[in-house]
Order: sequence, then C-alpha cells, then structure tokens
Amino acid sequence: MFSKNWALMAVFSLLVICLVATMPAHAEVDPGSASGFPFLLRYGYYDDKCEDLEDIVWSKMKTIVQLQHNAPAQLLRLMFHDCFIGGCDASVLLADRNENGTVEREAIPNRTLKGFNFIDTIKDEIEEECPGVVSCSDILVLATRDGIVLAGGPYYPVLTGRRDSKESFFDKAMAEIPRPNGNISETLRLFSLRGFDERETVALLGAHNIGRIGCQFIRPRLSNFTGTGLPDPTIPPDFVEELRRKCPDDNNTISNMLNDEDTDTARGLSVSIATSLDNHYYKTLMRGRGLLFADQQLMANEKTAAAVTDYAIDDGVIFRTEFAHAMAKLSNFGVLTGSEGEVRHSCSHLNS
Repeated sequence: MFSKNWALMAVFSLLVICLVATMPAHAEVDPGSASGFPFLLRYGYYDDKCEDLEDIVWSKMKTIVQLQHNAPAQLLRLMFHDCFIGGCDASVLLADRNENGTVEREAIPNRTLKGFNFIDTIKDEIEEECPGVVSCSDILVLATRDGIVLAGGPYYPVLTGRRDSKESFFDKAMAEIPRPNGNISETLRLFSLRGFDERETVALLGAHNIGRIGCQFIRPRLSNFTGTGLPDPTIPPDFVEELRRKCPDDNNTISNMLNDEDTDTARGLSVSIATSLDNHYYKTLMRGRGLLFADQQLMANEKTAAAVTDYAIDDGVIFRTEFAHAMAKLSNFGVLTGSEGEVRHSCSHLNS
C-alpha cells in the first residue's frame, strides 16, 4: 500500500508521530463547536473496510496536481474553511440548503473557494471501490495532506474515521472565518477559540506560502487603507508601486510567491503560481512584504513575530515540523465520529 511504501519519509514521519503523540488528549475548543477530541479516530480506520483508500487518494491527487498545479493550495484553503467552522465534517462541501435557506459554501468568505471538483473526483473513484464506506470529511483531509506533500511540504500521519455533517453553518462562516484585513488580536482570538496558540497560528498561516490571492483583498491596502485615501503605511513604498503594477483594476489574482531577493523591480513578485511549500512566506513578512494585512500583522505581536523569525531564519526545517504538527491537530478538530452524522454518497448532497 501507498502508506507503507514511503521509505524516504520514514524518519520525518516518525518525528511527526512523536509530536502528535504529545498533543493534549483534550484540546481547548469552543464549547459551541462539534464534538471534542476524536476518541474514535484512529490510524488505519479503513484497513478492513477499504484497504486501498490511501493508494487511491494518492494516485488521484498525483493526476490532479499534474493537471492543475494550484490544486494543493485550493484544497488547503477548502479544508481550513471546513475545519474552522463546526469542525472537520465536510459541511462546507454541501450544496443542500438548511431549513432557513442558507448554505455554508455561499457565505461571503467561502465564495472564492475552489477544489470541490477534486473531492468529487476522488469520491467517485472511492465509491466504485468501496461504496458507502469512506466519508467526504476523511477524503478532504487525506487529499489535502497528499496535496501538501506533492507541493513539497511535509508528510504527516492522518487519523481517519470521521463522519459527514448533516447540516452546514452559514452564519458561523460569515462571522468566524479570519478576515484577510483582520488585525492580529482578532486573528489570534479566532484561532484560540479552536485551541491553537500563537505559534500554532503562525504555523497554520504558512499555508499562504502557496496559491493565488484575489486582488480585491490587496487593492484596499494600496490606495484607500481604512478610508484614509492613502496606502497602508506599513507597506514599503517600492512594494506599493510593485503591487499596483501587479494588481491593476483589470487583474483579478496575484501570485502568492514572493522573490526572496531584494530588488527594486517587479521581480519581487512572481507571475507564476507558487507551488512550493517552503518558508519564503515568513521571509517576506520580515521584509514588510506580506500581501495581506492579516499576514503582515503577524509582525505586530511579540509572540507571533518571534515565531515568524524562527520559521524564516533556517532552511525551513522548523517550519515544516511545526506546520505538520499544526495540520495534524487541525485535522482532528471538532470531528463527528461513531453514529454522529453520516457517510455521504455524494459530497455535495445529503443522503436523504
């Protein structure tokens, strides 16, 4: 099986397993969230039900990433938005409306999410092999982990046995997804409600190493920051001009990949999609060149700034280790297990 053949990752995997084993049995979570620590999750949950599951997910993800290089970033964001609201229960995948007519994936912070089709493709393949067995929430978590590996990021072991939610959470998504223009206090508050400390928050935001950012989230910093009619004063003047060139009114997206070299030219941004999950994100924050206000705000708090520095100064070993630990912890947040929820036959629709 795929999970047994990763010899090159064995040493790193052992390190991460040790880290995961040190996680508290009861993480501090928002009492209003889904169930607490997932006692019924375990490694190899599907070994006697769908033994080729991880092989199937890995194979499909390799094909997906070959065709769509931005897929790992899209799935990372999709999983984060799912787990952050109500726990890792695939609620964000639902297209069915709640009794009040709302659906989580249509909440404003979720309208730019992508990657639903990737999960559907993997689910269809798994349903042919093991019908009605594997949850969409487990598929999303596994596919995201494999996307991270394919993007050059760290491998980390994933517990399985999640169940899928029978509802979605529009109002919570509207209120509790961290905003790209949020200040550091608000960002830390939202992560703390889910049991993540300052350092874990900085590690998880390292997901911004890859992907593309909508220019609509950047332009307010360039000309009318907080209604002043002026650029964000924390952005270096040369970077303001660079961003204006990269984000004119007719441009919708900008690469998340920043060149680590100091330069006075447009080379400070890459026009190609960033696909390598390394620690360049933290290096750019130390130079005052974070694309989002919320990113650059990590330098405005003593503890988060110290974490940024730690992740930036080496060749990425510290970041990779702590990012893997934080992702494993996020993957276990607020899950449904046992008889809770259901195993959907289609990830976008309830069974009945």
